[in-house]
Amino acid sequence: MNPVHPESEEMATKEKLQCLKDFHKDILKPSPGKSPGTRPEDEAEGKHPQREKWSSKIDFVLSVAGGFIGLGNVWRFPYLCYKNGGGAFLIPYFIFLFGGGLPVFFLEVVIGQYTSQGGITCWEKICPLFTGIGYASIVIVSLLNVYYIIILAWAMYYLFHSFQTDLPWAHCNHSWNTPNCMEDTMRKNKSMWITVGTTNTTNTTNYTSPVIEFWERNVLSLSSGINHPGALKWDLALCLLLVWLICFFCIWKGVKSTGKVVYITATFPFIMLLVLLVRGLTLPGAGAGIKFYLYPDISRLEDPQVWIDAGTQIFFSYAICLGAMTSLGSYNKYKYNSYRDCMLLGCLNSGTSFVSGFAIFSILGFMAQEQGVDIADVAESGPGLAFIAYPKAVTMMPLPTFWSILFFIMLLLLGLDSQFVEVEGQITSLVDLYPSFLRKHREIFIALVCCASYLLGLTMVTEGGMYVFQLFDYYAASGVCLLWVAFFECVTIAWVYGADNFYNGIEDMIGYRPGPWMKYSWAVVTPVLCVGCFIFSLVKYQPLTYNKVYVYPDWAIGLGWGLALSSMVCIPLVFLISLCQARGPLSVRFKYLLTPREPNRWAVEHEGALPYNSSSTVNGILMKPTHIIVETMM
Repeated sequence: MNPVHPESEEMATKEKLQCLKDFHKDILKPSPGKSPGTRPEDEAEGKHPQREKWSSKIDFVLSVAGGFIGLGNVWRFPYLCYKNGGGAFLIPYFIFLFGGGLPVFFLEVVIGQYTSQGGITCWEKICPLFTGIGYASIVIVSLLNVYYIIILAWAMYYLFHSFQTDLPWAHCNHSWNTPNCMEDTMRKNKSMWITVGTTNTTNTTNYTSPVIEFWERNVLSLSSGINHPGALKWDLALCLLLVWLICFFCIWKGVKSTGKVVYITATFPFIMLLVLLVRGLTLPGAGAGIKFYLYPDISRLEDPQVWIDAGTQIFFSYAICLGAMTSLGSYNKYKYNSYRDCMLLGCLNSGTSFVSGFAIFSILGFMAQEQGVDIADVAESGPGLAFIAYPKAVTMMPLPTFWSILFFIMLLLLGLDSQFVEVEGQITSLVDLYPSFLRKHREIFIALVCCASYLLGLTMVTEGGMYVFQLFDYYAASGVCLLWVAFFECVTIAWVYGADNFYNGIEDMIGYRPGPWMKYSWAVVTPVLCVGCFIFSLVKYQPLTYNKVYVYPDWAIGLGWGLALSSMVCIPLVFLISLCQARGPLSVRFKYLLTPREPNRWAVEHEGALPYNSSSTVNGILMKPTHIIVETMM
């Protein structure tokens, strides 16, 4: 046997290390002219193009913050808080936050990070039998992306009309105004005025606000019902096109572009919200508005609707069950402490909702005082707050043009980052289904998805478009759909995959095991809350109406339930299809489809780690993998 010289061993070791460094260098810096993460040797070997990663931790944090801090924090939470008992509403809100919102939010992020897969394929890795969870999420987010952006088109329209000395909704001297129009500055101590959507030309004691007439007669040109779609509103269609173009260019280069855009879209709204908060608190009547916002009424907790509102608000505001958070988490590095950041982001989300209430109700208190009416008469939620109540309030302030521009820019940025983050989640989930082809043509695929969504959205910018929009909003991404998906997510992880097994994977990624709170929530608390809220939602269900006056026809209600069931049916449907496609006896099929697939090793090997449950054998014996291969030179 030839002696082995120490010099030759050292040289061989250096050569191996250099090869590994070159390999990591190729991964971290793709070849010129290729899509992100694509290397020539991968293409030659027929491997999937490599997955992108966030450039820095702050990119992920801001993307998530921008994704789930949106319009609902500003226009829905404050209204629900006042309507459901003020400060007392915080009791069910925090129960659902810690029992459902935060656990499901962290669950979705960490599944994406663990498998390095989007919202559909991650469930193929975790439990193939329940891949329908991913398909249900993608159906919900696809429908959501069609109608949510309509709000941004309305905000864009208002923003363009804000660049005037006299705001067009402040006066009654326009072509769209009716004889019953009375300016808000003249209506102090007037209590008899026509509510939204009704007119009475014979009774001179009934009046309409120019803000309402601008909204319904100019912006919407509202028709008599969903049976009368009317003409296309070209001004709104162009605003919608502009917003879709902005959304496309925010995400067309993947997370490299998204991670940079959110530096503006996720931070600037907070600055504007702070400015509006300070301005609101300095207005007369602000104290009465805040008292109205937070005054506790414990008796309201006896109403099941209060608990339903708390649960649905949590699921809406945390953007869970949409696949977006999973997709954002899939771009994290394997050894990233997402648990810490998810908890901090949860505090930021709920804190923003709470503080927004002070900004909104201080201004509503001022407006009520100026008009000489009760705060309950001016309190609105949803589009009513954004496009009626607040525009009316700015007409009563000094420098109304400035405050109008500031408000609608904030509204646009709040909604825009939520929109393109949801679209990014949709694209990621679909691309991961066919990565070899779609990652090479990502830009074209994004353009096609945006074009299809835009064309569907045109049905909501017609004269009857508001009825279509409300139908989508009430059914397509309703709380019932989200609760359904959240229930199956938690049951699959806690009882099928195994909460302890999943905790082992989390420990391997972040270096420690989170407290038992998460595990118990996935296993018991969240499913119980979801089932309870789901049942009460069905029991308390009321058919959709517009402004409590217009009743939707039966065919429209049927279409709405079709939108809701289109996502919910995915879970049992994929369950049955998977069983039918598998081979062997039924017990063998179940065992095969309930067995986790190996997570995507490709995403973690270059970081010097293997997934906890990846299989490696030594002499035929299953061994736990070695955690460190070699330190990367970054």
